[in-house]
Amino acid sequence: MSGPLTIGTAGHVDHGKTALVAALTGRDTDRLAEEKRRGISIELGFAELDLGDRRLSLVDVPGHEKFLRTMVAGASGIDTYLLVVAADDGVMPQTLEHVRVLHALGVERGVVALTKCDLTGPNARERAAREVAALAPGSPIVEVSARTGAGIPALRETLRRTVADISRRPEPDAAPVLHVDRVFTVAGHGTVVTGTLWSGRLRRGETVVLLPSRQEGRVRSIEVHDRRLEAADAHQRVALNLSGIGRDRVSRGEVVTTREAEVADTYRLDVRLTVGAERIRERRRVQVHLGTRDVAARVVNRGGEEVQLRLEQPLLARRADRFVVRSIAPPDTLGGGVVIGPSPPRRGDSASRADPPASPGQNGGQDLAVLARHLLFELRDDGPRPRTPAVLAEAVGSSPRQVEQALAHLVATGEAVRARRDVVYPAAEYARLREQVLILARRGGETTIAEVRDELGLSRKYAQALLERLGAERALRRVDDRHLLWRAT
Repeated sequence: MSGPLTIGTAGHVDHGKTALVAALTGRDTDRLAEEKRRGISIELGFAELDLGDRRLSLVDVPGHEKFLRTMVAGASGIDTYLLVVAADDGVMPQTLEHVRVLHALGVERGVVALTKCDLTGPNARERAAREVAALAPGSPIVEVSARTGAGIPALRETLRRTVADISRRPEPDAAPVLHVDRVFTVAGHGTVVTGTLWSGRLRRGETVVLLPSRQEGRVRSIEVHDRRLEAADAHQRVALNLSGIGRDRVSRGEVVTTREAEVADTYRLDVRLTVGAERIRERRRVQVHLGTRDVAARVVNRGGEEVQLRLEQPLLARRADRFVVRSIAPPDTLGGGVVIGPSPPRRGDSASRADPPASPGQNGGQDLAVLARHLLFELRDDGPRPRTPAVLAEAVGSSPRQVEQALAHLVATGEAVRARRDVVYPAAEYARLREQVLILARRGGETTIAEVRDELGLSRKYAQALLERLGAERALRRVDDRHLLWRAT
């Protein structure tokens, strides 16, 4: 045995990832009632894959495009992949995007499962196999049916041979780093966090630090796939029962580590782009995914494949960490790279690019309309997650008061819509989001913040702002946690 490994699924929605995981492991990783009702994965699922001479941790990711952020969080830290492609559909949009995510994270080795082969003829299977071979050259392709069990033993053997060449020895001297992807409580035991241990070893009884809050706690117990252990090693899926840290004081996206770990809580990253460098360099603002959190960032070119990412919220990073870069509007995976400086000084832009309208500056004497046009350009770049007025003021070099006046001007002229005091959308973007929310409400006469958040791929903040605005328009009315259609819309 050559140390623990974590394998992650990838592939388009409804191509049978979760059913295949169940056929391989005996575990249904869709645990939520909402997942059962809708027939799709929403959150990350976990299982142990026993290959006889080796046990792997398996992460099952959602395939729907609206849950791509969750997919990236699950794929971060995996060692190899199981790409799932339905024989009757072939390569689909999220197949392509999931593969781009894997490349950005440096995960190049894996196995392809061609599913639903019992429902298709040989021509369809051959067509799908050709598409997959072009997308993942060199990866073995196995035809399977999760429903009948056909091909499952062959897939298991192919996985066993593939991972036999991947060696990940324990790193007891490296600092432990675990990016939290799930938090819950167990009656009588307290707070439990789960994640993939990126490096190092964690031991029962050890004192740990939660970043970025710097709270300290103690590892009360450790489980790896329902087995109690005295210690967990890198590349394992780990559940930690923590004492001294309450459930309300820890959330997904935080890091469990020790005092000695060199993990930077940083607003800047110097990085080398390894995938999609040209597409990323031409952007001014992107979404950066590292570990189990993602934030918006400005791209500052340094020349060649190196850029500085100026983050609007902090990330937790170390040198050599892998990350994914996505466009904000429309959402799409652009590429990614590796961190070369986790807390660098501020650097200037050394390359030219297409610039927005000239910034009004800080002297307060610029015409209000010029600032308004500049802000509209910025907001269009933000898409469904606009920056707050305070963040916009810093970005364009104007005072918060000037920005508020310019935003009010845009709202008054109908070029922008204020969903909430600190959430302003370009009119066209708001119209698009408004119609999507109303489509959700029309399904059953009502919707909720959680449904809007998940279906539109937003945070709770923006989902709530949209629902509040629709309430003010008397398109929806709130009853407890539900938002009901007020009239025919």
